Amino acid sequence: MRDVAAQAGVSVATVSRVLAENYPVAPATRQRVLRAIRDLDYVANAHARALAGVGTETVAFVVEDVRGPSFAHAAHGVEQETARRGRLCLVCATGGDPRRELAVVKLMREQRAGAVILVGGIEDSPTYRARMAEFAQSLESAGSRLVLCGRPPLGEDVPATVVEYDNEGGAYGLSSHLLSAGHRRILFLGGLATHTTTAGRLAGHNRALADHGVEADPALVENGDFTRAYGYRRTRERIAAGVDFTAVFAGTDMVAAGALEAITEAGLRVPDDISLVGFDDIPLASDLTPKLTTVHVPYEELGRAAVRLALDRRERGGDRTEQHLVLGTHVVVRQSVRNVRRGG
Repeated sequence: MRDVAAQAGVSVATVSRVLAENYPVAPATRQRVLRAIRDLDYVANAHARALAGVGTETVAFVVEDVRGPSFAHAAHGVEQETARRGRLCLVCATGGDPRRELAVVKLMREQRAGAVILVGGIEDSPTYRARMAEFAQSLESAGSRLVLCGRPPLGEDVPATVVEYDNEGGAYGLSSHLLSAGHRRILFLGGLATHTTTAGRLAGHNRALADHGVEADPALVENGDFTRAYGYRRTRERIAAGVDFTAVFAGTDMVAAGALEAITEAGLRVPDDISLVGFDDIPLASDLTPKLTTVHVPYEELGRAAVRLALDRRERGGDRTEQHLVLGTHVVVRQSVRNVRRGG
């Protein structure tokens, strides 16, 4: 900055004011400073500017694995909204390691991030809630905001923004669609049983069974992970043991893609022999053959809303904006479900 000031013939303080854009500077003086900055190829120290409370504010998007298609769409929504507001979006992957998650939160607190968005279902335990409450309080004290995206709220006393989607309602609608088509033996391929995403989707599925007078059969519920490999492996094993189901409710579209591969490999057809549905409505769903009936989750809007709620709260000074939002989901009917009712 001293070099810039010397070349422009101004004080270091004037250079600082031009860079920060927080104090009036005569137009001619401003132009001399900017010309000197270009000539010297000067780059401001971002860390120093952050400590001084100036510079581009950051919004951190924290996810377990960036390779998940649904997370990628949520990240796109976050990036769109942060860019629209003139902020910088940072995407951080934790690999499911709580220590890495803690390190990211601490770093973002030190850098005075506008918001830290944690996305994706979790195992809802006392340990998790205590850790999140600590994160929320720590960020709040630094003028930042914790946003739980696709996760349940922690309680009114925890200063966190929550943006969810109707997970259970989507599953209820999807299972009702299968039941209305005459299916009574529906294989449910979920993720980990303790995972909030799995729990919500299974709750919706079981509620639909009950409303249609069908008794839930624990033998038709499988738990694993939300991957294509799991969908393929478990469906292949169930077919090999004897097909005692007419439809598969895959916990995600990726699981459904694996299940479709296993069904086809066994010489069976979707939906003629086995109906198949997924969840998420990622682009893959409409690329499969047949096109997959699934639940649309507004992941991009989830990301945009997470940024919007957190930053609006800060800009309007406190809790005058709603900080818990639940987005709707809906069933997208395509070609992967067959009506098995008599005469259908």
